[in-house]
Amino acid sequence: MRHGKKFNHLGRKTAHRKAMLANMACSLIEHKRITTTLAKAKALRGFVEPLVNRSKEDSTHNRRICFRYMRDKNAISELFTAVGPKVATREGGYTRIVRIGNRLGDNAEMCIIELVDFNELYGNEAKTKRKRSRRSRRGGAEAAAAPAAAAETATAEAPAAEEAPAAEEAPAAEEAPAAEEAPAAEEAPAADDAPAADDAPAADDAPAADDAAPADGEEEKPAE
Repeated sequence: MRHGKKFNHLGRKTAHRKAMLANMACSLIEHKRITTTLAKAKALRGFVEPLVNRSKEDSTHNRRICFRYMRDKNAISELFTAVGPKVATREGGYTRIVRIGNRLGDNAEMCIIELVDFNELYGNEAKTKRKRSRRSRRGGAEAAAAPAAAAETATAEAPAAEEAPAAEEAPAAEEAPAAEEAPAAEEAPAADDAPAADDAPAADDAPAADDAAPADGEEEKPAE
């Protein structure tokens, strides 16, 4: 009778079950992840995690105990050289079970069991999703800041409007000789400088009518 025996026999005898779990443990140590049924994965987790815990301390005693269960030298070497140092800081929970649906043939529930510290697919997918979400936020911020940056660049690269000579600096209107500075009107001989009428021979200086020659038929009157 099986009173009080609550572990899953997996439909096999003791020797077959132990051999199957040893082979699955060796495959898990070598490949770091395997696909199997959910019932076998749960049984394998209780079988392999005590062995992984012993691999933290590399000693002859621990190697012999692990070899007693796994019975594969290559797997033991991989366990103590690669897996042990990787899980040295972890206090437990060395494996992860990820359910992947049911099998088509007999509808058995399937899963992936893997070593947590050697995850190369499940963890990377999560990291990639986080990166995409961050990129979308950064892209929005960059898109919002792009017009401002473009405007600043255009302003810096186009000095024509700022550096062009202003209308105030144009020499045409200010530097041209003004009408006041024109020498035509000032330097021309003024009317005052011209010979005045007084300088002209006056009418008194001209020979008077009396001094004129006497006309014919008239006698010259003696001066008084």
